[in-house]
Amino acid sequence: MKKRQIRQLLRRARRRWWKFNHAHKLLDIVLLALLIFTIFSYTTGQYYIHKHRNEPLNFGVTFVPRYARYYGLDPKEVMDGAIKDLVIRNFRLVSYWSDIEKKQGEYDFSELDWQFQKAEESNSKVSLAIGLRQPRWPECHMPTWAQNTPKEDWQPALNNFMETVIKRYKSSPALDSYQLENEYFLNVFGECTDFSRDRLVTEYNSVKKLDPDHKLIVSRSNNWGGYPMNKPIPDEFAMSVYKRVWDKSMTKRYIEYPYPPWFYSSLAGVQELIHGKTMRIHELQAEAWLPENKGFTMNNVNDIPEQNKSMNAEILQKRIKYGVDTGMRDIDLWGFEWWYWQKQNGHPELWDTAKDQIQYYSNN
Repeated sequence: MKKRQIRQLLRRARRRWWKFNHAHKLLDIVLLALLIFTIFSYTTGQYYIHKHRNEPLNFGVTFVPRYARYYGLDPKEVMDGAIKDLVIRNFRLVSYWSDIEKKQGEYDFSELDWQFQKAEESNSKVSLAIGLRQPRWPECHMPTWAQNTPKEDWQPALNNFMETVIKRYKSSPALDSYQLENEYFLNVFGECTDFSRDRLVTEYNSVKKLDPDHKLIVSRSNNWGGYPMNKPIPDEFAMSVYKRVWDKSMTKRYIEYPYPPWFYSSLAGVQELIHGKTMRIHELQAEAWLPENKGFTMNNVNDIPEQNKSMNAEILQKRIKYGVDTGMRDIDLWGFEWWYWQKQNGHPELWDTAKDQIQYYSNN
């Protein structure tokens, strides 16, 4: 085909395109932008996966003694099960203000002390949640005496509490990192009232001053878009990954988020390109998500069939693989107290699956 004919064809194509109405033009632009974004996200995700693929893969669990007691379990036995049977060597532990300082100025560290002792004895690493907002409901764990007081009163008290916690555990050989204010900006979940960035920055600077030798992690929430660009810029970022949940607002049924693993890889990759910081999964959903207001509970054996709709052995196996496929090398599983409870009630499938998968990926 001659050059003149090619130019004529191109001119005709341009004229035809401009004849489309504005809606078609807008649709084309949106589709093009979506294509560019998808290509960028996929490429960035593959970059992150490839860069970190030869690094050790570390599985851990979030452990909350209060949650173990909710199931009628002995928390010490549950933690021992993780150490001895699952061979877990990475624990995300909590330091609830409401539990440790029930009366202002009086501290009870006995429960957190034995957790650190078990971690030290087993050569495990601890990532310690600190601050007002920490894992598990109600998210913000403020003691009764501090509730209904103005911020200018409870903030200094919180700062004093955090300082006491840090000074107590910063010399522990088990301490690997701190996780500050769990998913701080997630304002649609939890009984929390203050989401001031200034408070987060102030707390971050205070922790780094009190203990500059340990990593400080700040987490982002689940499937919310965007990239943390403002202060504080932590030593490492973290995100939660939830796939199957109960939609209480629109569909009134279980839904599965459609994101492929590289969606999360891309978030980690962009973060690393901008800030030079890695990202971990601090909560990989490995626990059921029950419908609200339907009478189901997590600690009722009669509700296990309903629990299995959102998490069972088959789903757990796929979920762990999904987490591995994101390319993030530190993965904390969420809900192992529940597996232990099911095992104690004649349903060891979740526990055994987790054990097998952790062993498989740790050896490959």
